[in-house]
Amino acid sequence: MTWQQLATMAPDEIRHRNLWPLGFMPLPHPNHPEGGMLFPQFHIDEVKKQTGRDLTRFDLDFDIPDAFLPEFPPPIFLTTRPDLGDVSQGKVLTSENFYDVLAPLLNPKQIEGLRLLVTPFPQQQFNATEDRRSVRPSLGVTCLDCHVNGHTNGATHLAGDTRPQAFRHRIDTPSLRGVNIQRLFGSQRALKSVEDFTEFEQRGAYFDGDPSLATKKGVNILERGSQVHFMAEMEDIFDFPPAPKLGVDGKLDPEKASPQEMRGQALFFGKAQCSTCHTPPYYTDNTMHDLQTGRFFEPRLIRDHMAVTDGKIKTFPLRGIKDSPPYLHDGRLLTLDDTVEFFNLILRTRLSDEEKKDLVVFLQAL
Repeated sequence: MTWQQLATMAPDEIRHRNLWPLGFMPLPHPNHPEGGMLFPQFHIDEVKKQTGRDLTRFDLDFDIPDAFLPEFPPPIFLTTRPDLGDVSQGKVLTSENFYDVLAPLLNPKQIEGLRLLVTPFPQQQFNATEDRRSVRPSLGVTCLDCHVNGHTNGATHLAGDTRPQAFRHRIDTPSLRGVNIQRLFGSQRALKSVEDFTEFEQRGAYFDGDPSLATKKGVNILERGSQVHFMAEMEDIFDFPPAPKLGVDGKLDPEKASPQEMRGQALFFGKAQCSTCHTPPYYTDNTMHDLQTGRFFEPRLIRDHMAVTDGKIKTFPLRGIKDSPPYLHDGRLLTLDDTVEFFNLILRTRLSDEEKKDLVVFLQAL
């Protein structure tokens, strides 16, 4: 079976013949019955080196190879100072260095917001009680342990909104770059501002949505008018990376783009149907869409995760998408090539091999 042959088949035939690629099935958490926050080893090592805080879980290791994860440490781009480019100084922001690295570029509210973003607070798996997944009592985790440098390191978790446990979705940490232009947050997009999301994370998501556990393990209730607002103000200035080939309308400048990139753009806005959801200049429509993935496979249990269908998925911005692997909400698509193959089947666009390559080259230019 080839990709081209598979793309000619109707969803019912793919489902009946059990031909849906296993790599395109919903991705389970490394230990789905347990779940919880889990970090790549390179981030664990850096945080321990800088702060002495250990994010190692004694029960689990991260499961996606480093080669398929974002650049580390990621650059930092600020909407307030686009003239400076990357302001990270090649460092991972922690409580040890955030002030020295960014204080000269921030106002007092932003500095305080950043301080809170790098301050550890108790969490379900990392806390001071006996019900934890670290060997030693832990101060907890920080917002930037997942959203490192305002971006992402691919850290994973389980969505807190679905029960029973087998039906919960794995979460791939999204980037905070460009969060100021987004309007839907949370795994079911029930939160309408980054302030709502910042407060919700501390009260709910950190503790699996269980208020009794939150109280027991040391929930940190943020004050909405100052702490939440300051954190959100800082989050809102993390910017997309520069895209020198894009014009003011968010599309390629013909004088700067290569012929292959221009062909890819034509496909994006035409045959490939990508722009139906991903509209310029940020390549999102700020809504949700049901890809109806359940058309292609019979429900099944995969490592204690019940793979049925994905339901409605948020349209993530594609600006800077090359820097945010792996892809889809659960990280099942390791590369942009995988993502194009996936959507070629989902949308039944029947792209040729050359068209797929052209489309990937365009995505890399965003």
